[in-house]
Amino acid sequence: MTDQTAWMLAVRDARDKAAFARLFDFYAPRLKGFVMRGGMDAALAEEIVQDVMLTVWHKAAQFDPERAQVSGWIYQITRNRQIDTIRRTGRAMPEELKHEDDHEPDAGQVLAMEQEAGKLKQALRRLKPEQRAMIEKAYLGDLTHQEIRDQTGLPLGTIKSRIRLGLDRLRHELKELREP
Repeated sequence: MTDQTAWMLAVRDARDKAAFARLFDFYAPRLKGFVMRGGMDAALAEEIVQDVMLTVWHKAAQFDPERAQVSGWIYQITRNRQIDTIRRTGRAMPEELKHEDDHEPDAGQVLAMEQEAGKLKQALRRLKPEQRAMIEKAYLGDLTHQEIRDQTGLPLGTIKSRIRLGLDRLRHELKELREP
């Protein structure tokens, strides 16, 4: 059982606020990046994430670990909320969001994604700490190179080098995931 599943079950079964805080801290930056990649600006993405996490709290009783992974369940809520927001605001819908699936995600796909995520976590742990820190800030924290510089005090060239070297190593270690 993943940490996220344990936290979600604690929220569902005991209304555990500390577990919800951990879920929020884990998913909020990832969801914000997901929504922004779908064409939303940062402020609107934050609103959507807040709304999604509020829905997760209120509908926690509906979560069933036998039917879906926590990540799949939360990302489906996020995707639906993003589509609702796009429709409500009259924005042009990005092509990848136009094709709504009316069914649950395929269990095999969800399992494959979870396994790939596990391999990525292991590969990240094998990086040099300074490379891992820069990649986590840039990709998981959705920070720009400038924001990382402001936060760490490191020169931009150092930040970019660490990210590039870390990504090269990740590409090498995860190449089997890209091969058919």
